[in-house]
Amino acid sequence: MFPNDFHINLADLAFVGTELARPESVLAEPDGTLWCSDARGAVMQIAPDGKQTLLGAQGHEPNGLAMSADRRTLYIANIGDGRVYRMDREGNEQLLLEGVDGLSLLGAANFVYVDSCDRLWLSVSSRELPWWPAVQQPRPDGYLVRIDDRGAKIVADQLYFPNEVRMNHDETYLYVAETMMRRIVRYPVLGDGALGVQEVVAPGDLGHGAYVDGFAFDGEGNLWVTLILRNEIVVITPEGDVHTVLSDVNQAAVDHAVAKLAEGSLAPMDMLACAGATLQLPASIAFGGADLRTVYIGSLGMQRLPTFRAPIPGLPMRHWG
Repeated sequence: MFPNDFHINLADLAFVGTELARPESVLAEPDGTLWCSDARGAVMQIAPDGKQTLLGAQGHEPNGLAMSADRRTLYIANIGDGRVYRMDREGNEQLLLEGVDGLSLLGAANFVYVDSCDRLWLSVSSRELPWWPAVQQPRPDGYLVRIDDRGAKIVADQLYFPNEVRMNHDETYLYVAETMMRRIVRYPVLGDGALGVQEVVAPGDLGHGAYVDGFAFDGEGNLWVTLILRNEIVVITPEGDVHTVLSDVNQAAVDHAVAKLAEGSLAPMDMLACAGATLQLPASIAFGGADLRTVYIGSLGMQRLPTFRAPIPGLPMRHWG
């Protein structure tokens, strides 16, 4: 049961890291090491003592991150150059995937997730690069890819800017943030790794300006969700109730951006103008800390990672052991 009275004041946020560049995605390890995407290379490693080490040389827009079970390999979806990479802990990179099912280039490769069978699940937000037109004029050209020992295969299609993807505790469903529909959807995971028919996760459309970017499960099945334009973190319970736990809304800027979207003329500066005074364009959620109750927020608009304590521990990811 999610506590209805749980709320974080902006003044109570703590921060980790300095001078980060587009830290869109965050991973936490049990020993306190953090990894976040960084546009100057590939990832920034933040040691428990705060020491920062920039690794990789991809450039463009390194985006979603995942880690192998043995923690030796990072997987990086680069939404800027349309490829997926693997990287070791020393920063040595290899191309993992750049095309699938007859497509010579993936498109806007957004996020990658590792399940308990060590399969990779990849979201591609749009077949088009650069990806901004798929935000400015939403279209159902996003898709999902499964990568396993049989190769890579498109397993779901016709999504409106699919973003982060994750599985529930028993991996019976693959959940997807469908950003430009302002909702989360899910697919039953079948025995052969295929996906069943799409289902909309209640309550469906989250409303005015509530564009879902990232999310994470806690140990009780609640979804912790980032609303990028509204600068909010909300929790969606399994029953479909929505609780706002952190908010820094710039309402006038959100209203303007939504109007521009309706016209098909949203510009990147309209999105950037939605940044709040303290929280700017939150894009992802990661649980960490020894008890998995420390929340880290990735973003498109900040140079550090906001963090706070949660009342419920997060659902461990594959690399947590």
